[in-house]
Amino acid sequence: QGQLVESGGGLVQTGGSLRLSCAASGSAFSNYTIDWYRQAPGRQRELVAVITSSGSTNYIDSVKGRFTISRDNAKKTVYLQMNSLKPEDTAVYVCHAELRIGALAYSYWGQGTQVTVSS
Repeated sequence: QGQLVESGGGLVQTGGSLRLSCAASGSAFSNYTIDWYRQAPGRQRELVAVITSSGSTNYIDSVKGRFTISRDNAKKTVYLQMNSLKPEDTAVYVCHAELRIGALAYSYWGQGTQVTVSS
């Protein structure tokens, strides 16, 4: 069974940068689509960025041009580079891995890492 462990969160000032990592265990990592979600207090969880097994990426509008998702399949790790951070980026960031094969779906969640952006 797979496991995801996030790291890299912390406290940063407005305009600063952080790089989050999501390290996976288990097999077939390269076949998984990996997402980064975030949830702030009192707000719904939102999907921030996605990277597919082929390397295609997508972002929510509010982070386009500031965040970059990437993957290193040899290290079984996905990164979220976050630049020009804003207070509204403050949230717990959680990574999620999903693989669908026909009617079967494999889904794993990490525990999350806190990102706090001070104004």
